[in-house]
Amino acid sequence: MAMRVMLRHPGSGLVRPGFIGFSWTSLFFGGFPALLRGDLLVGLAVIAVSILLGAFSFGLAWFAVNGVWAFLYNNNYSRRLLEQGYELADEPGIVAEAKQRLGVF
Repeated sequence: MAMRVMLRHPGSGLVRPGFIGFSWTSLFFGGFPALLRGDLLVGLAVIAVSILLGAFSFGLAWFAVNGVWAFLYNNNYSRRLLEQGYELADEPGIVAEAKQRLGVF
């Protein structure tokens, strides 16, 4: 299960949830969770790659793409939010664990 951590943008005050760990929703639904989070380009790219590779492998590569994507997406999404200027804004214990798991200090 993914760990949820809140991130806040200091300039705008916008608060968004970040996730760290395995993404079960990405495993089962591919790029659609990325689309729902507003990550349009990444979501469409994963869907396109899944369909393209799945078409050439009778659907088996679809599972492989989504399996790999499930391990990568949550951390990738949270790191990109941090790169956009968001800051970890949760309880101190959650922030400490998030920093450790994301490799951010």
